[in-house]
Amino acid sequence: MRQETKCIQAGYEPKNGESRMIPIVQSTTFKYDSSADMGKLFDLEASGYFYTRLQNPTNDYVAAKLTALEGGTAGMMTSSGQAANFFAVFNLATAGDHVVASSALYGGTFNLFNVTMRKMGIDFTFVTPECSEEELNAAFKDNTKLVFGETISNPSLEVFDFEKFSKAAHAHEVPLIVDNTFATPVNCRPFEWGADIVTHSTTKYLDGHDATVGGCIIDSGKFDWMAHQDKFPGLTTPDESYHGIVYAERFGKEGAYITKATAQLMRDLGSIPSPMNCYMLNLGIESLALRMKQHVSNAQKVAEFLEKNEKVAWVNYPGLPGNKYYDRAKKYMPNGTCGVIAFGVKGGRAAAEKFMGELKIAMIATHVADAHTCVLHPASSTHRQLTDEELEAAGVGADLIRLSVGIEDVNDIIEDIENALKVI
Repeated sequence: MRQETKCIQAGYEPKNGESRMIPIVQSTTFKYDSSADMGKLFDLEASGYFYTRLQNPTNDYVAAKLTALEGGTAGMMTSSGQAANFFAVFNLATAGDHVVASSALYGGTFNLFNVTMRKMGIDFTFVTPECSEEELNAAFKDNTKLVFGETISNPSLEVFDFEKFSKAAHAHEVPLIVDNTFATPVNCRPFEWGADIVTHSTTKYLDGHDATVGGCIIDSGKFDWMAHQDKFPGLTTPDESYHGIVYAERFGKEGAYITKATAQLMRDLGSIPSPMNCYMLNLGIESLALRMKQHVSNAQKVAEFLEKNEKVAWVNYPGLPGNKYYDRAKKYMPNGTCGVIAFGVKGGRAAAEKFMGELKIAMIATHVADAHTCVLHPASSTHRQLTDEELEAAGVGADLIRLSVGIEDVNDIIEDIENALKVI
């Protein structure tokens, strides 16, 4: 099936007389006829459900759909995009380990890595996305466990060089994890360009209606954990907290990573989405392909308008021919990137705040990537915890305005922006 069809059909196939829509299994627990039947589930010898903190049918239907969209072999849902990125990294790296990451990351992700996970004993080296191959390889250490980046960075809109980073990761025998939130699997499939694991904040385009918070992790099933046993003992040696199971032996490279994340991390940390949230997320995914076309089309026209306006100091959108990521974006995302534009107005921070206050259709909100047009000043909101040096490294200047172009009539969006620009 093509992506447009998978958005509708993948993940759930109702049998004769069953509900066409995925059922909402709003239950914490599941009944069994005998302790022996349940014991097989606890020993991971049979598939099924016993407690929603680990797995739930509704959540798994949506995970299966996203796995199909990304072209992976296994997936799991989480309570947020932050939880997805934490689980994705912590499933491989623990105290005493090291991670190489792109410095162009969403501010919350950067803070998760640079502050919270450092407190847990995990070291991070951040490299600029445009670093040379020599600089990238120099960032690796003997205890490096993975490489992390974003397909399109939030909010600096830097397009990730998949082949450069995957080449370096695999040369050092570690997987590449990519947050594919902004592009979505409709516009980019990272596994086709060398990524091994993909994460999403499903709160954004996948939901698309600012209704549910969530995240997901998808495994490509391509990374051979047993070939690098010494680097990944959590997957290749017995887990004494789970009957001594060796995940890579029992579930192979196609299922080991997600099974460990579920049986070990989700069991202990419990960052699950509610079944109702996954049901609503599925409704959003059904229109994902249609919405992304409109987001990209509207954003292209708005970016072209901004580029020509004399009140605008600069515009960053990968769809503009003059953008430094234009060719790379066309290579990895030939159908378009996303609906988010970064730009600055003449007059800096004060002018940006005055401009934003005049907008009528575009709402000031911390959210991004949904049907509504939203606008944000990251330096004073999502990235305010970063120093000036960290802001610069992340590509987020003090004058940067993040405009998330929605799917309203593009003429109304442009007129709203034009009227607001007149006051500065």
